[in-house]
Amino acid sequence: MAVQEKATESISAPTEKRFYRILLAEDEAPLRNLLKLSLENAGYQVFPAEDGQQAIELFDAQPVDLVILDVMMPRLDGFGVCRHIRKRSDVPIIMLTALGNTDDLVHGFELGADDYITKPFTFREVEARIQAILRRVEWSQRKLTPQIITIGRVTIDAEAHEVFVDGQPRHLTPIEFQLLYYLMSHAGETIPKATLFEQVWGYKFAGGTNLIEVGIRRLREKIEEDPSRPTHILTTRGVGYRFREP
Repeated sequence: MAVQEKATESISAPTEKRFYRILLAEDEAPLRNLLKLSLENAGYQVFPAEDGQQAIELFDAQPVDLVILDVMMPRLDGFGVCRHIRKRSDVPIIMLTALGNTDDLVHGFELGADDYITKPFTFREVEARIQAILRRVEWSQRKLTPQIITIGRVTIDAEAHEVFVDGQPRHLTPIEFQLLYYLMSHAGETIPKATLFEQVWGYKFAGGTNLIEVGIRRLREKIEEDPSRPTHILTTRGVGYRFREP
């Protein structure tokens, strides 16, 4: 069993008075049922799926606000479901994984996942991730200032959610876009990893995770001429990262 708390402990209700719908895909029935019960007790509407194919069918049948995907599922794994969803929607996706290695994390981000939780986990951890992502979605839907930033070869349009390098469009996942926008809007400043976590992912930095490193690596691959010798996103060793000033 991956959950370490009692089934009676429920997730706190969203701070906003809004009805959120969550697609939950998990092939382990006891874990799926416990998560479903906890989420419903918190006021969410939950659409449970026991495998990847059923998850796709449910996603295509009705709109949802957030998706929780187990990586290892029968018929179609979580990566395949994530790929299907990203062709149609930018809805936030949280991956559940017992693997926890960098290759799987990179693959998930590559396909457009927003966050991941490694098994075993607690309901409080699920609560924190859901609340953080929903807050970030609401923040991204509000107008950002400034709307358009150009530094060197890179231009980011916050309102249109577009990024250009040398005038050519680059596709960024939602979390990559938020990470780049924060770095560019604070160009010249060294941003500690803990600050990036709180401002982009929306929750406090947890030691042992490499979400920031993977996110930076993905960004460099998309905007740098030579990702191994970056000229825009620079590392301040032992501290964090900064976007180079013009």
